[in-house]
Amino acid sequence: MKKVLAIVGARPQFIKHSVVELALQKCFDVATIHTGQHYDDNMSAVFFQQMNIPKPQYHLSVGNLNHGAMTGRMTEEIEKIIIADRPDMLVVYGDTNSTLAGALAAVKLHVPVIHIEAGLRSFNRQMPEEINRVLTDHVSDILFCPTAQAIENLKNEGVFSRKGVKTILTGDVMLDSSLLFAGYAKAPAFSVPPEFILVTMHRAENTDDVSKLKEIIAALNQLNKEIPVLMPIHPRTAKLIEKERIETTFQIVEPVGYMEMLYLLQCTSLVVTDSGGLQKEAYFFRKPCVTVRDQTEWIELVNTGVNILANTDKADILTKVDKMLNTKMDFATQLYGDGKAAEFIAETLHGFNRS
Repeated sequence: MKKVLAIVGARPQFIKHSVVELALQKCFDVATIHTGQHYDDNMSAVFFQQMNIPKPQYHLSVGNLNHGAMTGRMTEEIEKIIIADRPDMLVVYGDTNSTLAGALAAVKLHVPVIHIEAGLRSFNRQMPEEINRVLTDHVSDILFCPTAQAIENLKNEGVFSRKGVKTILTGDVMLDSSLLFAGYAKAPAFSVPPEFILVTMHRAENTDDVSKLKEIIAALNQLNKEIPVLMPIHPRTAKLIEKERIETTFQIVEPVGYMEMLYLLQCTSLVVTDSGGLQKEAYFFRKPCVTVRDQTEWIELVNTGVNILANTDKADILTKVDKMLNTKMDFATQLYGDGKAAEFIAETLHGFNRS
C-alpha cells in the first residue's frame, strides 16, 4: 500500500485533513505531521478530539517564531521524517508556513507534492500567505483547486506549461467537512446571545499595527451597542490587546473547538473576520460576511454579494456591517462543489503515477 505523508499546523488544515484523511485511508497508508504552528490546545488538540480523527504520528512543536525561523525549522524537521519514512507522496493544505515548509522539504527530496486548495490568489504580496501559496503551487506535482478561478490563476502564471503537472478542479474540502459535522454542532460552555455578530481577527496586517487594531476594536465596541458582538479570540490578538491596554466592551471568549464554531455559525446574524476559512464557512451556513481586508482569495464570495471587504477604518467597518445586515442575500449559487471533494481527491491520487 502506498504511503501518504500529510502536513498540518493550523485550524483550517485540521478541518480539511479530517475529511481528506478519511477518504485517503481507504487506499493509502496515511501518516500526519503536526508542525505545531497552532500550539494552543483550544486551536489544535481539541480539533482532533472533536472530529474523531487519529492524532498526528509526528508533532514538531515549532510555533511562535518569526516567519523565516519557523519555516526553516519546520523544513529541517519534515525533511528528517521524509528521509526516514520514504512516503510515495506528500500532501499539504492551504497557505501557511507549514504548507510551504512541507512542499520545500518534499520537492528537494523528489517526493511528489500534492497541494490541496491550490491556485488561490489575493494578489497582495504583502501577505505572507500569498507568498506561501505561490511558491507551493510552483513546486507541486498535483494541484487540487477548489474553484474555477483558482484554475484560471494557475493558467495565467504559466503553471500549465510545466511538464507533468496536473491541475484539477475538485470543489472545496471545507464544504465536505461542514456538511459532515454540521449535525454534531454543540453549544459552547459560555452564554450565547439570541442574536449576535460573530467576530474573529488574527492576521498580522490587522493586529500588528496598533492604530489599525484600535480602529477595529472601536468599531466592534460601537457595534456592540446595537447588537451583541461575540469574539472567540486568537491568542496573539489577546496578547496585543492586553499589551496595548485597548478597552473592549463586547464579549470575548477563549478560542472554541470546531463543533462550537459550527454552532456559532448556525446561530449568528453576521460574521466579521479576516480569516480565509471563516469567509467560506459563513457562506456554507448562509450568513453574510464582512471581511476586514483589502483583498480576498475568495473573490467569488464578493462577486456574488454575500461577502464585502472593509478596511480597518471604524466608519468603513460600521457602514459595511450595516449594509450586509440590511441586504437580502442570495446563497443559491453553488460556488464550491457538491461536498464530495475529498473522495474525488483520494480517487485521483489512487490512480496517480508520476511520469
